[in-house]
Amino acid sequence: MHEKKEIVEKIFISALESVDPLQIVKGYAEEVRSYFATKHFTKLVVVGFGKAAYQMARAVEESFGEDALSEGAVVTKYGHAVHKRSAVSGQLKTIKVFEAAHPIPDENGIRATEKIIKLLQQTDEKTLVLCLVSGGGSALFVSPCEGITLKEKQRITDLLMKAGADITDLNAVRKHLSKVKGGRLAEIAWPSEVISLMISDVIGDKLDVIASGPTAPDSSTYKDALGVINKYGLSESAPPRVMDLLNSGAGGKVNDTPKEQDPVFEKVQNIIIGSNGIAIEAAKNEAEVLGLQTEILSTEIAGDAGVVGKWLAEKAKGRKAQRHKGSKCYISGGETTVRVTGKGKGGRNMELALSFAIEIEGDEGITLLSAGTDGTDGPTDAAGAVVDGETISEARKLGLDPGEYLTNNDSYNFFKKIDALLITGPTGTNVMDVQIMVVD
Repeated sequence: MHEKKEIVEKIFISALESVDPLQIVKGYAEEVRSYFATKHFTKLVVVGFGKAAYQMARAVEESFGEDALSEGAVVTKYGHAVHKRSAVSGQLKTIKVFEAAHPIPDENGIRATEKIIKLLQQTDEKTLVLCLVSGGGSALFVSPCEGITLKEKQRITDLLMKAGADITDLNAVRKHLSKVKGGRLAEIAWPSEVISLMISDVIGDKLDVIASGPTAPDSSTYKDALGVINKYGLSESAPPRVMDLLNSGAGGKVNDTPKEQDPVFEKVQNIIIGSNGIAIEAAKNEAEVLGLQTEILSTEIAGDAGVVGKWLAEKAKGRKAQRHKGSKCYISGGETTVRVTGKGKGGRNMELALSFAIEIEGDEGITLLSAGTDGTDGPTDAAGAVVDGETISEARKLGLDPGEYLTNNDSYNFFKKIDALLITGPTGTNVMDVQIMVVD
């Protein structure tokens, strides 16, 4: 496995490098600078939120210099405000950096969001707001609606995640419990012009879903949010005041989030600068450089992680049965979900990998890496796992029951015991997940 493990990890690293926020944002710096000069703005204010916010903000400071920036504030996940090369934490010179909790929001997220709101309330039509948006922003950029507490928002977020809600459903609810999501940040920033540079962590790169779309028109409604609650059977367990607000909104008693025709969006440009598709294409190029026949399966992998793991295993076994010469690499990306019924520790990539490993037990010449591009899979310190046809048999020798670990949603501890975790640390980016499969 050692040789194949090195190959899939090398391909994964190439995918990460292609969506490095520092380099991507620097690539857009001259375009922003030119726009600023052409429109004769007098102030440049930077705000941002998400797992890539620190690296994106750092790129802006390094590209524009202190004199060109008026002020700024960004919020990122704990442990993500580091210089990638030196791994040293530190504040930026002009842009204030906050860290907060993800995926369940906390008080630090509220404080950071309030700072950003105050900054934007002081801007005018001569201000250009550069908004840096990346995955994870929905939890990190948090300001509950009047009458909703942070604890209640934490509760509904936790319920939806454990029920297996995908990012679109989750964000439909979060947008309608927030003062800043679903286009409402664009309302706060008006009459300033806004350029949002966005690193997408959602399937289809939907502007109103990335970080819950603070600067994008919202295509969802209160009725949609209420439908999500009912879809997952959470109407009885959801906080009563959350249900009251959603019911009031669905009944037309509360103004909905701004839609496409709202004039505030005439002064907003939303630009996607990084995505899963870009990462997958880079992975394909690297695999071909390594001499592998390569096929991209999809950049929209979704659904239950265990089911997807089985599907990928069948794909691998089918390829192996063809007995073609050489090795083939299959690459996919997207974001699966896990319905948590056990009490273990894990994440969607590790659950997918464990399901895959069980299906290919004893099949030599099959290796899979499944990992989150942000470097964290679920509430763990691992990005994912690397498995092959010997993974399960090696675990059984240690007295481990893989089926029991899968049922208990305890994939992290399973892979930790057999040294199969993929640990990268925070990568500073976030474009969903990547699966890299090599079949001899």
